[in-house]
Amino acid sequence: MSPTPAAERKRGDAGLDSAKARTLNPHPFSTRNLQSQALHVMPAANDIRRGQVIKFNGEPHLVMETQHRTPGNLRAFVQIKMRNLRYGKALDQRFASTESIEVLPTEKKMLEFSYADRDAFAFIDPETYEQIELSAEILGEAKNYLTTGGKVDVLFVDEKPLSIELPSTVALKVVQSSDGIKGDTASNVQKPATLETGLVVQVPLFIKEGEIIKVSTEDGSYLGRS
Repeated sequence: MSPTPAAERKRGDAGLDSAKARTLNPHPFSTRNLQSQALHVMPAANDIRRGQVIKFNGEPHLVMETQHRTPGNLRAFVQIKMRNLRYGKALDQRFASTESIEVLPTEKKMLEFSYADRDAFAFIDPETYEQIELSAEILGEAKNYLTTGGKVDVLFVDEKPLSIELPSTVALKVVQSSDGIKGDTASNVQKPATLETGLVVQVPLFIKEGEIIKVSTEDGSYLGRS
């Protein structure tokens, strides 16, 4: 006996419901589900390493240093020094060694600095010519070392550019500096010099306007002529 039209509709609806359920709740080992899990890695604090980006208080933080400690009879913990990638604030935070911490997916791209427009700094991908902008707030002191065409590593977190990494030294032009005092030959005497980015550094008396000097991006100190 063939099924009635009503029975056929009911069986069809059941099939649709089953397919919908599979869509909303994919197999735990399906490609899509594994990709989703990969985006939200939750290792223990003991496994966190320098250079990773973790979510803390809802914000992305770059891990700059980790210290594993076991004080006497107390439980082991991990002291993490990190920097908020949205606001630039650095902080130290203690985590239990087994505490789960969310690690965010990251990617680095080498981009060229193009130009600055007020508080917006534009960078270009030399391969795709795609342009992105970072704010002066995100760049912080790093903006003092950017010159047109200079290459930097831009850190993307969840596909959003949030930070840059500078080379250890950069070459910058001196645009303003007073002349040294005639007859003063002391090697340790220095004078202020304004560079093309607006950064002011202390340089030896013999450095003149128009010269290119090497500057440390770590502390802004003069390292020598370029």
